[in-house]
Amino acid sequence: MMPTVSHPCIRSRPLKLCVFGITALTSGSTTFFFYYLYFLTKDKFGFSQTQNLMLAAALGYVYCAASYVAGRFAHRFGYFFSIRFGLTILILTLGAASQMKQAWPMLGLVVIGNFGMCFCWPALEALMSEGEPPARLQSLVGLYCISWSAAGALTYFAGGAVLQHFGQQSLFFAPVGVFVGVMLFLSWFEKQVENQPPARADLAQTALHVVAEGYRSPIPAKIFLQMGWLTNPMAYLVVNTVVSTIPSLAEHFQFRPMMAGFVCSTWLFARAATFMLLRLWPRWHYRFRFLGFGFVAMIVSFILMLSVRNLWVLILSQLVLGGCLGLIYYSSLFYSMDVGEAKSEHGGIHEAAIGLGSGSGPAMAAGSVALFPASRASGPVGVSVLLVMGFGMLLWMRFKNYGPRK
Repeated sequence: MMPTVSHPCIRSRPLKLCVFGITALTSGSTTFFFYYLYFLTKDKFGFSQTQNLMLAAALGYVYCAASYVAGRFAHRFGYFFSIRFGLTILILTLGAASQMKQAWPMLGLVVIGNFGMCFCWPALEALMSEGEPPARLQSLVGLYCISWSAAGALTYFAGGAVLQHFGQQSLFFAPVGVFVGVMLFLSWFEKQVENQPPARADLAQTALHVVAEGYRSPIPAKIFLQMGWLTNPMAYLVVNTVVSTIPSLAEHFQFRPMMAGFVCSTWLFARAATFMLLRLWPRWHYRFRFLGFGFVAMIVSFILMLSVRNLWVLILSQLVLGGCLGLIYYSSLFYSMDVGEAKSEHGGIHEAAIGLGSGSGPAMAAGSVALFPASRASGPVGVSVLLVMGFGMLLWMRFKNYGPRK
């Protein structure tokens, strides 16, 4: 059996920026494909809202299982190998899916491609954070979040126009082209990382003068890590339900794909802007009040977005929702990278939590719509029940052994 490989610590700033570039390209391409997939299934194959929700649930649960495996895979076989493995699967499956005329063979390949995508994120998160002192980790996690979220927001904003002008095949060919380019770039990038000069001892010791942020709170840092792993899947209950429901929202407002991309990308830009603000102001670290308030505001904005069919409510609720999702995601990833040494394994757990939420939200929404088809709010209400239960668990974790802060 292959022994565990040594993991590279990227010390050069230009090379670190390359990680964020790879992250942005991968995020933009996967966002374009997996978010607009629901328009394809609705328009080409006649999927109903419930069927799209069931598809989203299946993709989410596959993502959950694959991400946990992928984190361990990257830790054992290497970050670059893991990224190449995932991109190879994406290129082959999306290329083959573009030639499928029937729904189920195409979706079977898409599920395998979704499995492959999971091998990219834990490895990229580990490359970003490996060997970094706490003083730099806050900034790097922020840049990582900004890179993938801004690329995703811009892609979703413009993706409807691309799909409308270049046709449904562009949904497959555009991401595959980007993935091939990233694969070629990785060969050069890995050589540059291997040939880095050795680290200076004085720089390596900078972390010794940083006071652990967990000391600011009476709650141990590991409890915040666990709360982050709880709240992030709850956030993705919301994300995947919203994304798979947007084609039905667009139909209600009589939006074509281009206009749906323009209007319904508001929450993505709000999330990216939140990442920028949180990167500049680190005092939210290990503060439960921020996490708790963001969770409650997320529930309210989610219900308003999907239940009140008013354009201004749709836009304003997206602004609030994006801010809350940004805070929750940043919390989970920062605590995952800040607590412990197994970066890719923690990254895998972080991504697996995303998959758990991504599957459970649409599954609950689909079940609620099937049971109460006459109620327009049945899907959002069903998901909100899970969110409220999650908030109760969050309060229990906070106050079980650590009472109100003095």
